[in-house]
Amino acid sequence: MKLYRLLAITMMLLNRKRISAKELSERFEISLRTVYRDVETITQAGIPILSYSGASGGYEIMDQYRLDRQFLSLEELQSIIVGLKGIRSSVGEQEVGALLDKVGALVAKSEQKMFTELNNQFVIDMNPWCSSTDDKEKLSSIRNATRQRQLIRFLYTDSQSELSSRTVEPMTIVVKGFGWYLHAFCLLRQDIRIFRLSRMKEMEILPETFIRRSEPLVKLNYGLGNKAPSSYVNLVLQLQPNARAQAEDYFGAGHIVTQPDGTLLVTARQPDEPWLYSMLLGYGPSLRILEPAHIADIVKEKAQQVVELYSEKH
Repeated sequence: MKLYRLLAITMMLLNRKRISAKELSERFEISLRTVYRDVETITQAGIPILSYSGASGGYEIMDQYRLDRQFLSLEELQSIIVGLKGIRSSVGEQEVGALLDKVGALVAKSEQKMFTELNNQFVIDMNPWCSSTDDKEKLSSIRNATRQRQLIRFLYTDSQSELSSRTVEPMTIVVKGFGWYLHAFCLLRQDIRIFRLSRMKEMEILPETFIRRSEPLVKLNYGLGNKAPSSYVNLVLQLQPNARAQAEDYFGAGHIVTQPDGTLLVTARQPDEPWLYSMLLGYGPSLRILEPAHIADIVKEKAQQVVELYSEKH
């Protein structure tokens, strides 16, 4: 632990202009006396640390000193930093923060200004729009269980709103679209399944361990279900111009053709799953389903059920 702390302190000093003893004490949860001893040990190892007293005092490493970053360019280091910052809000501030310090320490102080400008040019946020504190807590527990190869038990609500108890072998955590997913081997189904974290309730990490299977990652392009769709349909849709932004967000501009009258013709291959009907209903009167006929009939029936719901007298 001490060796790790000494390395972490060195990385912080390389990545910052000046750090106070108090900040180091709080960051590593050690006493000021331990900070002084650690700094002395680092200095004895040949790393030139300067000490400044006063209100703005602290420690810093001489400007001429930096670690050799081998063959990494400034742009390549920037790409690493952007990726790490993107996942920091999801996997834990302290864990990724220490790694950011190590990577940032590879940047010479003379390059800091340019490096800061590069970092402000591109940002990745891996935190889904609809994520919650509960999801983050689950994520942390699932990551630990995946590392330790421990079974996980939970109640799960599938895409048909059916509740069941599942025990799984966690394999991979995936973030896609608007949520986090767990790729796992389900002992109930005896097959690979995808579980959305927001649908997992009463989760429990079990003491039992397992041998990781060499199964490929199941594709997540089929929506929010927990298994691959059994069939697909080729949709042909007519949309009003006011639905262009929503259609481009979901289907992509390459699947949309603007007609002479201004309407939009959309052609797309989609899973024939219940969530598809809800998605199409979301366009309201801006959508007309041209093909296939059975999808149009299902959406029409569901729209009529909505009308009947609001036509009931209370």
